[in-house]
Amino acid sequence: MKVGISKYAQDQLGEIVYCDLPSVGTTFKKGQTLCTLESVKAVGEVYCPADGEVVSVNEDLSSQPSLVNQDPENNGWLLKLKFLGSFVDISKSLKDAAAYKDFLSKQGH
Repeated sequence: MKVGISKYAQDQLGEIVYCDLPSVGTTFKKGQTLCTLESVKAVGEVYCPADGEVVSVNEDLSSQPSLVNQDPENNGWLLKLKFLGSFVDISKSLKDAAAYKDFLSKQGH
């Protein structure tokens, strides 16, 4: 599964100037910090949505971190994660695009 940030999260961070991505093969537990994104405004942490192992990172971000700003939900993806658990358990903690937009609207965004 590709992991990245939403357009909303990118807007909150501002101009991304550096992406500190993990190494392929690194494993994470749900809720641990997967990577950090440094912007001119702040440093943002991206948390692991479920237990998983990094199988790929977006190498383009090392020379073009602005891809996260230009297209966060497509070409600005961060990494690919292989889930290490039951799909049923994992799917309960994830939101599709419509559910995420609904969540944001209920938060007043």
